[in-house]
Parts: sequence; C-alpha cells; structure tokens
Amino acid sequence: MNSKHGPLNAITSLRSNSAQGEASRHARRAMRKHFSFSETIFIATIVFLFLPLLVLILYSFNGSKGMNWTGFSLVWYEQLFFNSEDLWRSFWNSILIAFTSAGTATVLGTFGAVGVNWYRFKLRNYAQAISFLPMILPEIIIGVSLLIFFAGVKIPLGMLTIFIAHTTFNLPFVFLMVMARLDEFDFSIIEAAHDLGATEAQTFLKVTVPICMPGIVSGFLTAITISLEDFVITYFVAGPGSSTLPLYIYSAVRFGVSPVINALSVVMILGTVLLTFLLRNFLKYIAAK
Repeated sequence: MNSKHGPLNAITSLRSNSAQGEASRHARRAMRKHFSFSETIFIATIVFLFLPLLVLILYSFNGSKGMNWTGFSLVWYEQLFFNSEDLWRSFWNSILIAFTSAGTATVLGTFGAVGVNWYRFKLRNYAQAISFLPMILPEIIIGVSLLIFFAGVKIPLGMLTIFIAHTTFNLPFVFLMVMARLDEFDFSIIEAAHDLGATEAQTFLKVTVPICMPGIVSGFLTAITISLEDFVITYFVAGPGSSTLPLYIYSAVRFGVSPVINALSVVMILGTVLLTFLLRNFLKYIAAK
C-alpha cells in the first residue's frame, strides 16, 4: 500500500510546496508594491483636501488674529456666539433660502421628471433640453439674466428674488436625479395599480413617489448643499438686508480673514458630521430601496 501511494504523496507534497512558494512570492511582491503610485496619489489627494480643514480648525483656537500661534483660546467662539448678530442673521437667511428653494425645486423637479418621462407631447425633447441649461451655463450669465428679468418685471431685490434664483438653478439637479430613477422604473407596477382600481393620484402618491424616493431625497439634499454655498448668483440678486452667509463671508474677508469665520466653519463641520451620523441609517435605507 505504501509503495503504491508513494509517488502520489510525493506529487502532493511537491504541489503543496509549489503553492506555498507561489503564495510567498505574491506576498513579497505585495510588500514591494505597498506604496504604489496610485496609493501615493490617493494619500496626497486626501492630504491636499483635508489639510486646509485641519489648519482652519487649529487656528480657530488661536488667541490672536494673525498666523502666529499665541496660545489656546476660546475667545473667537465666545465672539461667534455672543457678539455676531449680523453673521447669524446671514446664516439663518441661508438656511431659510436653502430649505425653501430646495423643497420647491424638489416638488417641481419631481413633477417635471414624471411628466417628461411618462407622457409624450410635441415639445417634450425641447423641454428636457432646456431644463439642463442652468447646469451648463456659467453662473455669472444666470445671475445677470435673473437681475435683468427682476428689473424688467419690477420685482425688488431681496429674499424673494434670492429664493426664485436658487429654485431656478436647483431645479435641474432634482430633475436629473428623479429622471435617473424613473429610467429604472418597472411600468408593470403602474398597470397593476390601475387594474386594482387605483386612480391616477393614488398611483402617483402610493406607488410612484415611494419608488422614486431615493432620487427625490438625493435631489433635495443636493439642492440644499448647492444653495448654501452659492455666491455668484446670489451676489447679483440680493438686495439690502438680504445677505446670505457666503455674501457675509465675502464682505468680511475683504478686510482680512477673521478667526470668527474659522470658528463658524468648525461649528458647521461638526454640525454636518453630527447630522450625517444621525441620519446614516435613514440614508442607508433610502439607498437600498
């Protein structure tokens, strides 16, 4: 029995040694390529993106206005929370405009995407092409165009004009994301709902909207982000007493970067991280639908 299985055992042993040798060669090769070019570029990109944030956080605790470190201090946070009424007024203006314009753009964009995707009408292709213009046109052109329009129809510049402007450039983003969701839509579900006696409104509210909810939520959150950071268009359509946070920061930076802005940036970063952490389960649920 041993003589019969001797060659087989020898072959098995050779294969095992060969496999171990191949595994060790792959391990050594992986160790040599531990710092590959792609990984180096990735690390450099991460450092480039996050190093300014770390510097901003660090100098928000600096005791002086300059770049020279004079010691740890919370004086700028104290000034931010207790002596910055104009800054907070601009901040809440931005929050109000962001949520109202994003909500309006989400409703209009969802209805527009459903109408363009489901119904066939003569100007359908033109409506779909025109809806993307605010995304591809330079912001300065959109800002000047809106300013001329508001002056022509005699609408005074203020919070209303900022709201209209932000809704205008937020609309295409919601439209695009809902359209992407509708492209994967199974229309047999709509036919089944109609066969079961559902009306057009019931089908839309109980079938279409829940299925499109990931695209709707993504468009809404994207619109809020774009609205909060917009400066160029807002600069053209803002009036007296309607300053938003980007406009306030721009006017403050012209006289030198104030550490109060650094403190506000840190508060906003922490608020964003906290909000994302609290909503992560909801976002996972939406993404999985």
